[in-house]
Amino acid sequence: MAVKIRLQRGGATHAPYYRVVVADQRSPRDGRFVEKIGTYDPKNKDEGKQLNLEMERVEYWLGVGAQPSDTVRSLIKKARRKAAAAAE
Repeated sequence: MAVKIRLQRGGATHAPYYRVVVADQRSPRDGRFVEKIGTYDPKNKDEGKQLNLEMERVEYWLGVGAQPSDTVRSLIKKARRKAAAAAE
């Protein structure tokens, strides 16, 4: 089973809200998933509340071979930079 880390869209028209999920690549975008590992709210004005990822689970899934989508890859980079800045 090939596994992807990708966004699942929710919210109303013109007010998107996304869940970051681990899903079989054959599943539809908003269909069945294995695990929810975070949320992304691009309309939230507060930068700190836009992205919420469980980094431990992200690292686990990347370690076992899950492939992130391009958008999720950029969100993971953003979360890592945020965590590194908080650690300093």
